[in-house]
Amino acid sequence: MDEMVFYDTLRQALWIAVIISTPILVVALVAGLVVGLFQALTSIQEMTLTFVPKLVAILVVFWMSMGFMTEALTSFFHDRIIPLIGGL
Repeated sequence: MDEMVFYDTLRQALWIAVIISTPILVVALVAGLVVGLFQALTSIQEMTLTFVPKLVAILVVFWMSMGFMTEALTSFFHDRIIPLIGGL
């Protein structure tokens, strides 16, 4: 395998990882900001208040974007990895 093919495949795989993780990370950021703002405004410093809403939001977004994630990974595998394995 040529070095350029290896690095191009690695670059594409990292880009797929960024695209797949973006919805979950954005929701975790927004949920954390909202909960942090709520805690700052009300002076409630409960540890479960920061953890549970973020976990629920992440699980909901993960469940909603699971089809997109699966499609992105399988298309990368079929379009890029299988031809490399087969030597095409």
